[in-house]
Amino acid sequence: MRKILAINPGSTSSKIGYYEDTNCISSITIRHNQEEIAQYDSIIDQYPMRKDAIMEWLKDQKIEVGELDGVVGRGGLLKPTHGGTFKVNEKIISDLKNARYGVHASNLGAIIAQEIATMAKVDAFIVDPVTTDEFEPLARYSGHPEIQRVSVFHALNQKASARTVCEKMGKEYNEVNMIIAHLGGGATIAAHEKGRAIDVNHGLEEGPFTPERSGGLPVLEIIKMSYSGKYTHDEMKKKIVGRGGMTAYLGTSDIQAIVKMADDGDKKASEILEAMVYQICKEIGACSTVLKGKVDAIVITGGVAYNDFVTDRIKERVSFIAPIHILPGENELLSMTSGVLRVLEGKEEAGLY
Repeated sequence: MRKILAINPGSTSSKIGYYEDTNCISSITIRHNQEEIAQYDSIIDQYPMRKDAIMEWLKDQKIEVGELDGVVGRGGLLKPTHGGTFKVNEKIISDLKNARYGVHASNLGAIIAQEIATMAKVDAFIVDPVTTDEFEPLARYSGHPEIQRVSVFHALNQKASARTVCEKMGKEYNEVNMIIAHLGGGATIAAHEKGRAIDVNHGLEEGPFTPERSGGLPVLEIIKMSYSGKYTHDEMKKKIVGRGGMTAYLGTSDIQAIVKMADDGDKKASEILEAMVYQICKEIGACSTVLKGKVDAIVITGGVAYNDFVTDRIKERVSFIAPIHILPGENELLSMTSGVLRVLEGKEEAGLY
């Protein structure tokens, strides 16, 4: 039995789980209110506060750090690399502390994991960071040489979902072709070819609109708005990420509330929901061409996958491509733990960053 501590820092919370093999013995979401966060000039400055909160929880749960077999943190924004489980090294720590590839609360995951792992005298790990990049060369072309398409997606959940469905199919991940749609506040829809995500929409600026994001917009209209003098740079960014999509159309990102509006006869809400599904399905269809029509399964995952209104309509449009599997939620802590277990059990070799 392996004892694993999993750490997933978010913008205003830290999700922690203690696992014995894949069994979650105890977990918590530690909330950090805005006043607490506001005391710090940068995300990296939050490190002692977040680590102390985790250590206090471990003490309350009577979890002995010295008995851990591994500690895993959310990968954070790192240089593009292949998917898999990586041992945390000084290069990872340096890139995260210096925010070399971007600023995000998840950057704290590996840093805190490394500190606790050092105390336990075991290895710290990260699993399938968001910058996992397995693109084929053709996928990198944007249409202009000054702009290259890059891989930024929900790699952790997509890869874990792929393995779950493969297990049901009695196959290995590297034997099948899949299209996986992670649908949450943002959406990433990827073509997985024999164990690699060879193409995927950028979760912040491409693909379908979502509860909070505008997705791919007509470029010339965006240029016109940007130079209209009506909006600042930050205001334009918020139109794309945070206040786009459903939030812009209906004033809320709550899918359940929007579905209720539609069920109560709100024709606008109903049509906008249908439009979001329509765009999701177009992206799934596009991925099927990437795989040349050879698709063994379509997987719908993420928070929005809990909603039958959405998943039923996706099935109507794309079930002709391949069998559809619905795996709601994200399950980040279990996905990270499973990645560590594959290494500790000798099923996978840890990657070198």
